[in-house]
Amino acid sequence: ARAVRAWDHRTRSEKKVIVSAGASKASKLCLPPSDSRHEVIMAKICHRRRIAVFSTVLTAAWLVGIADSFTSAPPLVREFRFSGRLQATKAADDDTEEERNEKMEKALKAMTNFSNKYISTTQTKYCQDKSIAAVVIKGLAEHKVSLGTPLCPCRFYEDKEAEAKDGYWNCPCTPMRERHECHCMLFLTDDNQFAGPETNISIEEVKDLSGGFTK
Repeated sequence: ARAVRAWDHRTRSEKKVIVSAGASKASKLCLPPSDSRHEVIMAKICHRRRIAVFSTVLTAAWLVGIADSFTSAPPLVREFRFSGRLQATKAADDDTEEERNEKMEKALKAMTNFSNKYISTTQTKYCQDKSIAAVVIKGLAEHKVSLGTPLCPCRFYEDKEAEAKDGYWNCPCTPMRERHECHCMLFLTDDNQFAGPETNISIEEVKDLSGGFTK
C-alpha cells in the first residue's frame, strides 16, 4: 500500500526514470531502498498494463479492418460508400456510347483480373465451358459500370440499387465467401461435376465468348 501511494504521487518524469532505469536511478530520488524497490515493481506493472491495453486496441482495429474489407462494414459506412458510387453512376447515364465502351473496357479488365486472382486464392476452377465464365464476368463488369459495384448478374432483383447497397450479392457474394457456393458457376470447387481444368481466362477470351459489349 505504501508503494502504491508513493507511486501515485510521482510526477510523469519521475515515473519515466523509474520505468526506464529501474532501482539504480530510483535510488537517486532520495528514496529508502525498500521504497525504491516497491516503486520499480509498481512501475513495471503499470507499464505492462499500458502495453496490454494498447495491444488490445490495435488488435480490435485490425479485426475491424478485416471485417470492413469483406463488405461487412457498418451500415453507415456502406451507405456512405454506396452513395458516392451511385452519384458517379448516375452521372455516367449521360455518357456517349464511346465513353461507356471505354468504361466497360476498364471494368472488364478489372473483373477479369479479379476473377483470375480469386480463382487462385480460393483454389477453385472455371467451368468446362469457359463461355459461362466469360458471360458472368461481363455481367459483373456491366453492373460495376451501372451500379458502381459488381452485383451478381445471375439473379433477379426487384431493386438492383438496394441489393448493391446491401452488399450480400456483391461478388464475391456471401455464400461464396462463407461456403464456396457460387450461384453463377464462375468459381467451382474440384468436386463440382462441371469444373474444368482452367484457372485463368484472358480479356480477349471474355470478349470473344461473351459477344462483346452491349449498349
